[in-house]
Amino acid sequence: MRVLVLDTIHGGADLAAALRDAGHEADAVDVYRGKTGIPVDEALVRTYDLVTAPVHLDPDHPLIRRHGPAVSHHEAVQRILGDRLPHPFIEITGARGKTTTGHALAALLPGPGILHTSTGTYRYPERELLWKKSITPASLLPAAREAERIGGWLVAEESLGVTGAGDVAVLTSAEDYPIAAGKKRAITEKCRLLSRARTAVLPPGIDLAGGIRADEIVSFDGPVCRYNGFGVTGTFANPLSTLAGYRMPLALAAATACVLGIDPSPLAGFSALPGRMVARREGDLLIVDNANSGTNMATTIEAARYARELSGGGPLTLVIGEEARAVCEGFCPEDIRRTIAAVNPTATVPVGEGHPAATLDAGLDIARSITPAGAIILAVKTWR
Repeated sequence: MRVLVLDTIHGGADLAAALRDAGHEADAVDVYRGKTGIPVDEALVRTYDLVTAPVHLDPDHPLIRRHGPAVSHHEAVQRILGDRLPHPFIEITGARGKTTTGHALAALLPGPGILHTSTGTYRYPERELLWKKSITPASLLPAAREAERIGGWLVAEESLGVTGAGDVAVLTSAEDYPIAAGKKRAITEKCRLLSRARTAVLPPGIDLAGGIRADEIVSFDGPVCRYNGFGVTGTFANPLSTLAGYRMPLALAAATACVLGIDPSPLAGFSALPGRMVARREGDLLIVDNANSGTNMATTIEAARYARELSGGGPLTLVIGEEARAVCEGFCPEDIRRTIAAVNPTATVPVGEGHPAATLDAGLDIARSITPAGAIILAVKTWR
């Protein structure tokens, strides 16, 4: 089969290589920069049996109009995986909460396994870091092959949807935003792909035929989580449950564990992840680190509330922005302005292209220099 793979930046080059390894002919086109693969003009005059494109590509791109309709990169990955799948295989997508949900589930699954997240790909139970890659659909392929090799489970984050190949697919957030040159909605595409999954675990606010709402299985009373579903009943207490950024991931992990017949009570010992509401002291300074790939207005406001509660309401410096547009689901300038207005910090350190601080580390250095005491919030959207 001759396949045209669009977008080499977001996993397309890896996808084309995997298709070639599977015995297909594959051309790749760098639709955003035009630096790698074959030129658009050359691809326009060739003939293909299939075209695959990321869900965020403009559906009116000339190559899709010429060779389409396109299947998504997620769907192409499912075809490549075929029947060679690890079990259990849990796919996780959503605008925020993916990494925390993934780590929580990995903490519950017995035996060997692979956790594939934006923080890195790890082999369990050793928690050995194997590599750091993106969470594009194509990056799932080596993680799945490694999980299959060790005879273990796979928990995998994926951006903007799921392949549908897993035993369970989890949506972590109902948040929506425009994609594909404003011609599609992110939540619509995610739900379309989730509808192909065997079982889908969903957050409040999302209804999908055959889906399982986490709030139908799990409830909270302060730090106490109660769960009852699929023959699994019990409680656990974790102070992180009082933080909005952790409550939903813990609920989703607990509900998914119940679906799999696993008791989620060990989540009582689950601890905060780096860059996700971790609070630390540096002399008279409190630093609340909430800089990660899911940072947004809601999580930043929650971080500010948390920082003021821990620091007693002293001066607060907000380090906020987006590092070199490194994350597909970005932190747009308007949302950043609205977030600053809502937090109302004593001082603000903007981070990103065109600012004195281009990186998270540079922003923190500036914040330390202007904040001798009080609190600093790190709210930069970045891969960690």
